[in-house]
Amino acid sequence: MNKRSTFKPPRRPLAAALAAVMLCTSLLPAPMAYAQQKDTRFKGEPVTLNFVNAEIEGVSRAMGAILKQQFVVDPRVKGTITLFSEEPLSPREAYLNFLAALRGLGFTVVESGGLYKVVPEADAKLQSSTVSVGAVTRQGDQVLTQIFKLSHENANNLVPVLRPLISPNNTINANPGNNTLVITDYADNLARIGKIIAAMDTPSGGDVEIIPLKYAVATDLATMVQRLSDGGSSVPGAPAIGATSSILVDSRSNALIVRASTPARMASIKAIVEKLDRPTQGDNPMGNIYVVYLKNADAAKLATVLRAAYGAGGSSSGGGGAASSGGGLSQQANAAPGGASPGGISAAAAAPVSASASPSTGGMIQADPSTNSLIITAPEPVYRQLRAVIEQLDSRRAQVYIESMIVEVSGSNAADFGFQWQGLIGKSGDKTGVVGGTNFGDTGNLVKIDATGISAGLNPGLNIGVIRQFAGAYGLAAIANFLEKQGNTNIVSTPNMITLDNEEAKIIVGSNVPFITGSTTTSSGGISSPFQTVERKDVGITLRIKPQIGENGAVRMTIFQESSSLSKIVAPGTANAGPTTDKRSIEATVVVDDGQILVLGGLIEDTYTETKNKVPLLGDIPLLGALFRSQTREKKRTNLMVFLRPTVMRSGEAANKLSMDRYDLMRSMQKDAQPERSFVTPINESPTLPPLNSVTQGDKPLSVPPPVPAGSAPTRN
Repeated sequence: MNKRSTFKPPRRPLAAALAAVMLCTSLLPAPMAYAQQKDTRFKGEPVTLNFVNAEIEGVSRAMGAILKQQFVVDPRVKGTITLFSEEPLSPREAYLNFLAALRGLGFTVVESGGLYKVVPEADAKLQSSTVSVGAVTRQGDQVLTQIFKLSHENANNLVPVLRPLISPNNTINANPGNNTLVITDYADNLARIGKIIAAMDTPSGGDVEIIPLKYAVATDLATMVQRLSDGGSSVPGAPAIGATSSILVDSRSNALIVRASTPARMASIKAIVEKLDRPTQGDNPMGNIYVVYLKNADAAKLATVLRAAYGAGGSSSGGGGAASSGGGLSQQANAAPGGASPGGISAAAAAPVSASASPSTGGMIQADPSTNSLIITAPEPVYRQLRAVIEQLDSRRAQVYIESMIVEVSGSNAADFGFQWQGLIGKSGDKTGVVGGTNFGDTGNLVKIDATGISAGLNPGLNIGVIRQFAGAYGLAAIANFLEKQGNTNIVSTPNMITLDNEEAKIIVGSNVPFITGSTTTSSGGISSPFQTVERKDVGITLRIKPQIGENGAVRMTIFQESSSLSKIVAPGTANAGPTTDKRSIEATVVVDDGQILVLGGLIEDTYTETKNKVPLLGDIPLLGALFRSQTREKKRTNLMVFLRPTVMRSGEAANKLSMDRYDLMRSMQKDAQPERSFVTPINESPTLPPLNSVTQGDKPLSVPPPVPAGSAPTRN
C-alpha cells in the first residue's frame, strides 16, 4: 500500500517560514517515466506545491532545494508568485510549472556557469549560455539558443517566415556562410519551430531541363516566360517571392535553362515557350526591326563596334560568318548634312563601315542616343548573334578611384657677409667735391640709404654703419652686413578622382595666368596704338590618367602629371617679357595592383651657390681685404615625389561607400572650421553639409539645405 504525507504551511509571514511552507514531500514511489529521466537534476521524490502570493526570491530558493541546484535572482526581479498543485508533482513538472508562472510575469530562468538565473525576459537572450545544435531536446519555458543547420532551403528565405513565430523579446538570425539559423527563444517554442524547419528544409522538386530555341532570342524570351509562369515581375535567374520556377539564359546556344517545382509546371513552361518560339510573319528579306535598350553601354559607340564586326564578315568572299545568314550590316543611307544623322545621332553612329555592306543584302544597325538604344534590322539568325554579343558588351563597367599624392620638401640655407664704403673728399666751403665708394649688389650702401630711406636701403640681418664728420661735412662712411637665413618648405597636394575603366580623367587645380606672346605698335595720324597678344595657360597641378583594369585586379595606367608655379626668379633681360613658371612633369605608363601604393617618380636636387664681390687689389689683401669685399653662400635642397594608389570599384555599393566616406570627411572639416561665437560679430555659423541620414539611399532624394535669402542675414544694430 502506498502512503502519502502532505505538509501545509503554518499561518505566519512567508519570508520567515519558507522552509516549512515550500515542500510537502510524498512517500509515493516515483512513476517509471520519471525514473528513466537521464537528467540527474530531475531525480527525486514528488512534491506538492502550495505557494500563494509568495515572494519570487523565496520560491526560487525552494526550487533550488527541489532540483539540488543554486538559483540566483536578478535584483530587477520583484513581485509575488502563486504555485499550487493538488497532486504530487515530479521535480521536472514542478520546475516546468515554476517557469510557466515566471513567464506570465515577464521573467524566465537561464542557465549560466552552473547557476540558474532568474532574469527579466528581455535580457534572457543576452545571458543564456545554453546553446544546442540540431534537434531540440528540452521542454518548458526556459530560454535557449538553438542552431539549425539547413541542407536544402536557403536560411535567408526562412527568416521572414519564422520571425512572426518568435517571441517578441527573442531573436532569429541567418548565417549565409554555412546556411544556418540561430534562434533564441523558449524551449517549447523552439521545438515547434524545429518541426516547421524540418518540414520546409526538403529538396526542391522537379528536374532541370534545357529548352533550345529556333526562332526567338533567349534573352528576350526568358523574362516574358518567367513573368507568365510565376505571375511576378522577376528577372531571369531571380524569381519573384513565392515563385516555384527559375529560368536562366544560355546565350551561347540560344537556349533556356528551366527548373520547375513540379512536372505540371515544367509542362506549362514548355507550352508557353513553344507558342512564343515561332518564326516571324512576313516576306521582308531584311528581316524584322528590333529595338534593344542598353543598360550600361553607349549606343553610338556600340553600334560602330557591331557594324565593324559584322560588316567585315559581310565583305568577305567566303560566305561564312554573319554574312552567310543574310549579308553584311550597314547603316542608314540618308545621313544628314554635316556628319550628323536626323534626330541628333552622332556621326560615329551613322558612318558606314564597309562599302560592300549594302542594305539590300544584309541588315542595319542604328543608334538612338536619346534613349540609348539600338535599332536593328536583320534576319533572325543574325539578330540572335547580335544579341549574344550585345549581352556580353552591355555590362556594368568597373570604376577606378585614383588617389595621388604630390610631396615636395625643400630647404635652403644662405649666409651673407660684407662691407660697403662711401666717402666724400673736399674742404669745408668747397662747391665741388669727389664722392667714392663700393656698391656690391644689394648689400646696401649709404648712397642708396640716402636716396630711398633707411628702411628700404638696408638689407635684412645685422647692419652696422659708421659715418665720420670732418670739417662740418661727412667725409667717410662704412656699413657692415651680417646675415644668415634658413628656409624650409613642405608642400603636400592630394588630387584624387574617379573614372570608368579605360576612360581618361583629368583634374586641374590652379590658376589661369596670361602670358604675352607678341606686341606691336601701329601709328595712324601721329597717334601710336600699342597692341599685345596674350595667351592664357593653366598654372598649378594637372593630373591626367587613363586606367585599364587587367587580370587579378591589376590596373594599367597611362599617367601625365604636371606641377607648375610662378617663379620668383626672373632671368636677366626678361623682366618685361611676362611671368616665368617653374614646371615639374612626369609622363609614364605603369601597372599597379588594386589598392597598392606606387611611387611614380621624383626629383632630388642639391644646389650650391657662392657669390663674391670685392674691390680689386684691396680685396686681396690678407685679413684687411675682408673690409673690401662681400661674400654670399647659398645651399638649397629640393625633394619631389609623386605617389599613386588606384582602387577598383566593381559595384554601386563600393562607389556609394566611398562617396559617403568623403562626404562625412568634408562635413567634419566644415564643422571644425566653424567660427568662434562672438557677441561683437553676430554671424556665428558657416554653411555645412546636411547629415548623412538625410543623404540619398536607394531612390530617396538628396536633402540639400535651402539657400538663405540675402535679406535674412543678421545685421548689427
